[in-house]
Amino acid sequence: MNKAIRSTVLFALVLSFAAIGVAQRTSGDVLIRNATVMTASSGTKTNTDVLISNGKIARIGKNLKAGNAKEIDATGKYVIPGIIDAHSHAMLDAVNEFTYAVTSMARIRDVLDPTDVTIYRALAGGVTAANLMHGSANPIGGQNTVVKFRYGRSADEMVFEKAPPGIKFAMGENVKRARNIPGVPRRYPASRMGTLEVMRDAFVRAKDYKKSWDNYRAGKTRVPPKKSEELDPIVEILEGKRLVHAHGYRSDEHLNLMRLADEFGFKISTLQHGLEAYKIAPEIKKYGAGVSIFVDFWGYKMEAYDTIPYNAYILWKNGVVVSINSDSGERIRRLNLDAAKTMKYGGVPEQEALKMITLNAAIQLGVDKYTGSIDVGKDADIGIWSGHPFSVYSHAEMTLVDGEVFFDRSKDIAMRKELEEERKRLEAMEPNLPPAKRGKKKKPEAKSEEKAKTPKREAGGVQ
Repeated sequence: MNKAIRSTVLFALVLSFAAIGVAQRTSGDVLIRNATVMTASSGTKTNTDVLISNGKIARIGKNLKAGNAKEIDATGKYVIPGIIDAHSHAMLDAVNEFTYAVTSMARIRDVLDPTDVTIYRALAGGVTAANLMHGSANPIGGQNTVVKFRYGRSADEMVFEKAPPGIKFAMGENVKRARNIPGVPRRYPASRMGTLEVMRDAFVRAKDYKKSWDNYRAGKTRVPPKKSEELDPIVEILEGKRLVHAHGYRSDEHLNLMRLADEFGFKISTLQHGLEAYKIAPEIKKYGAGVSIFVDFWGYKMEAYDTIPYNAYILWKNGVVVSINSDSGERIRRLNLDAAKTMKYGGVPEQEALKMITLNAAIQLGVDKYTGSIDVGKDADIGIWSGHPFSVYSHAEMTLVDGEVFFDRSKDIAMRKELEEERKRLEAMEPNLPPAKRGKKKKPEAKSEEKAKTPKREAGGVQ
């Protein structure tokens, strides 16, 4: 019986969180009126309307006709593209598959958790999409998944189907297990040179595997090769069909990876973290990779010491496509302020700073045709802010994904009392009590008449 009750309580909690998103969703045509629109592509437009129809940005201009559209008065407010996090581990039930050096067969899509409250909190920070990646335990890790934060929907409904597939590569301390657990055997590779060897070996095997299939399809051989879930994604990299997102901190490692890519004829889409990328900015520009960074977060391990807050500025100055990521369930809510820091450290222009959390991230993920800026024809992934998004005093008031409102601050505030009462009711249920209090019912208090008949004992005896 207790097991059944626990299941009921757990289901009720999940429904409570999901209900937050469902209760806030608003769909249909929307007209945002009289806002300051920061497009991230064509400058900032004051006193401007944005008409959304069928989930797309239909028109941008002044005094637009609403028709039957729901109107949102954004006078004194700012409208920006939905923020895109190019490196996240939100809504995942698993992050790393440690056992093998190459885990290209593992899929992040298989472990998505659509009930993760991080999704809702990200929406509250104006974030509409994210690149969900495998961890950094392997030279070649698992396949990533790009999602839109449609909170309250199923995992499949959150997947950004138009995004090209990607995969996680990694180098450095996490891969070679610099902080390995005592008593646990070390897995190869245990050095930086071993990491590169694992990658090179995987591409040699993938090229041979691809050649075997090419020969079979051309009729040169009669027996089909054995299918390899490990090598198929690596062949897609060689064919330019799968994007590589490469974790690393040191400039020498990222430089070696770019040389390895040239050796086998594939491209690195994004150098992730890239704390020392400023040292090789011209080389990165020449190669054509993007870089996704932290702005002022470093020193948390040895390989993360040698960076500077001007990293974004130097990369941008050299023409590199730079994005700012969170890699955190906390920083994901404050990416707007991280973008603002690039204006302080080096003087990155306002629109270029905004692009680092919107359009540039979309470019790195291969979805800039669909999202990342406020342009006619793009998906209506939009944040409405109380003030300038780079101000610490501003907050996202409303976040729309494909024209639907998935976060509304005013509705959130209105629901807080009701949710708090529901939480208290659930916590008071027996399965949620501390073990010592379970199964114990409070004794009913004595009736008032019985209390009156009970003699009152005092220091001097019975009265």
